[in-house]
Amino acid sequence: MDVNKILNADILDIIFDGKNKEYGAYELRKTYNKRLTIAMVSMVSLIVLLFVGYLLAGVINSGPKKQAMVVQDVQLEDVKEEKKNEPPPPPPPKIEPPKVEMAKFTPPKIVKDNEVKEDEKPPEQEKLEDTKIGTINQEGIKDEGLAAPVDQGKGVVEAPKKVEEDYDKTFTKVEIESQYPGGADAWARYLNKTLQYPEDAVNNEVQGTVVVQFIVDKEGNVSDVQAVSGPTDGGLRDEAVRVIKKSGRWTPAVQNGRQVKSYKKQPIVFKLASE
Repeated sequence: MDVNKILNADILDIIFDGKNKEYGAYELRKTYNKRLTIAMVSMVSLIVLLFVGYLLAGVINSGPKKQAMVVQDVQLEDVKEEKKNEPPPPPPPKIEPPKVEMAKFTPPKIVKDNEVKEDEKPPEQEKLEDTKIGTINQEGIKDEGLAAPVDQGKGVVEAPKKVEEDYDKTFTKVEIESQYPGGADAWARYLNKTLQYPEDAVNNEVQGTVVVQFIVDKEGNVSDVQAVSGPTDGGLRDEAVRVIKKSGRWTPAVQNGRQVKSYKKQPIVFKLASE
């Protein structure tokens, strides 16, 4: 390289003087500052873009945040009818039996005629045909085979006939209701694991209690599952029916010591909890 050109030449030109500049090292070193500037600007732009996106996401989600449902299990209480204290019915009137004409029987004695008293004289045979013999003289109706009326309140009471229970029918009331195996705690764990709050209900803030009626047979199998009450929108009823159908076998109901087929009503509570 000429001496006059050395003072004005770039350091790279001096280093690569007389060497093959087309090899690539010369071009890489010459464009190094440019490439470094582009990389720094790109990195700063990406960081700024991510920061702005984070701020926008925070503004959009700054409203009230909805959480998942809170599952609770409730028990249906039997409605007890109040019994009115009504006075007992009056006793039936006592019916006096009709008096029957009776003639006093006097044991025969052999005495003199003047010693016979008037009230001790035996009745005449004609009067005895329609008169009942007794210990006193009594006026009344003729004895024609009448029987005194029976007091209905003191008659013979027959024991009620024993009705055989049909244990193959579907019971609506039983001594021990069917239940989920493991009791209330196991049922709550199953709901928390299986129940899914419908997205439509979450978006529209639909919540409430859905009562599901179904049949549990003698082996504990579940059938005829249907929602009988609760919110009709948001898909809560469909989700409650799905959970019952997926619950597997239940412990059957018991009546008179036997496992029987019975109806079961199970409430499921859907509740949105806010922070």
